[in-house]
Amino acid sequence: MKKNASIIMFTIIFLSTPVLAAEFQPTWESLSRHEPAPEWFKDAKFGIYFHWGVYSVPAFGSEWYPRNMHIKKNREYKHHVETYGQPTQFGYHDFVPQFKAEKFDADAWADLFAKAGARFAGPVAEHHDGFSMWASKLTPWNAKDKGPHRDIAGEIAQAVRKRGMKFVTSFHHARNNLYEKEGRGGKNWTGHYEFVKKDFPSLLDNKENAILYGYLPRDEFIQRWKGKLIEVIDNYQPDLMWFDSWLDEVPDQVKMEYLAYYFNHAKKLNKEVVVTFKQKDLPSNVGVLDLEKGRMDKKTDFYWLTDDTISLGSWCYTRDLRIKSTKRVLHSLIDIVSKNGVLLLNISPKADGTIPEEQRKVLTEMGQWLAVNGQAIYNTRTWYTMGEGPTGKDLPKGQFGGVADPRGGYSPEDIRYTQSKDGKTIYAIALGRPDASKEIVLTSFAAKKLPAPIRIGDVSVLETGEKITASQDARGLILASPKTKVNDLAVAFKINVQQ
Repeated sequence: MKKNASIIMFTIIFLSTPVLAAEFQPTWESLSRHEPAPEWFKDAKFGIYFHWGVYSVPAFGSEWYPRNMHIKKNREYKHHVETYGQPTQFGYHDFVPQFKAEKFDADAWADLFAKAGARFAGPVAEHHDGFSMWASKLTPWNAKDKGPHRDIAGEIAQAVRKRGMKFVTSFHHARNNLYEKEGRGGKNWTGHYEFVKKDFPSLLDNKENAILYGYLPRDEFIQRWKGKLIEVIDNYQPDLMWFDSWLDEVPDQVKMEYLAYYFNHAKKLNKEVVVTFKQKDLPSNVGVLDLEKGRMDKKTDFYWLTDDTISLGSWCYTRDLRIKSTKRVLHSLIDIVSKNGVLLLNISPKADGTIPEEQRKVLTEMGQWLAVNGQAIYNTRTWYTMGEGPTGKDLPKGQFGGVADPRGGYSPEDIRYTQSKDGKTIYAIALGRPDASKEIVLTSFAAKKLPAPIRIGDVSVLETGEKITASQDARGLILASPKTKVNDLAVAFKINVQQ
């Protein structure tokens, strides 16, 4: 009880700290003066984060195991009872000592991320489950005091920055609060652990466990929500803070206070930072829109982010996890970049801190392609069109599968475009190796389609430097297929132009 009381007292003192005296005030008008997408973000295009935490220990179902193990009709509940016993006999909190991360090596992970071509990386700092992956003084349920007994966020932050990458943290804890919410028919219990309250209320009798399960007065939880963010800002200075859904339930005033603190702190350090949001949880002139497992259907004038996972199922490691092909992940990145988006790719480490070989292979192959073709991705901007080709037309846009990868994948006739910042180079990326017996017709260069006439200079294969014969006619720009061997995943053509 003494420890809980000290945590609450620290929370009160901590959260009474005034916003840093600087440019931004906690109003939407003031916060809108912050640039949502700074140059480094526009240039980076590709980042990596990871769903790794206590939920990685059971490695069953998904990262929603801590919720689903309490829902009696779910397979996670059946699995839990058969494997560990009733939740009252072995609760989610009992997995914490088993989350040892004994093989976790932040430098090795950062080496892999850099090798994959990522320009920013970092952890899921806290998922819905209420366990903080940093050395927190605001909750006893943190990686320094329990489980690994290591400052996971701190180690990763140091390792990725040492390799020139920006540091990202993601936050999902707005969903954690177990409280009575007013709705149709009166008040109902809500939150990630609502079924704990419904069917296993004795788990909440232990005051320390109740903190993990989010069983806190609403006002205290909201202040703790903000306090955790400020704690991470002060201790790790993240370059990008990503937010999951349910941010709309946090009062606007609290969100504005957090944002003002973050932006002012960054200003003090001469840093440019990014905040992301889903749905309409923040004003679009304050943060960057995130589309989970989705993307836009066409090029946009604003920058946005897609967060997607390397697997076909759970975001965290499970024993039956199926991993996407490198081609599918790479084509997704190329398509996203051509539409003014940025990809944040999730990986799924094991509880012991190892990254499975299947996932390492995809990241390594991504990096091999980007090492020789990255000029067509990094530091680029969109062209007048995102691309052309027979696949992926008329797909829905938005969250959760919007413009998902087409069944059967893309073809080499599907072309995606980017251009250099100065507009003197256009990159045409074929999503596969073109047929060597056929010419390549880039219809977006047809005179009737171009917004302004352009003159074509040299054309070459970016990977090999091979010069390509090119000509223009009514159909567009006609290229000869490469004669030298190229990576079959995608082929980038470098087209020098004069306006």
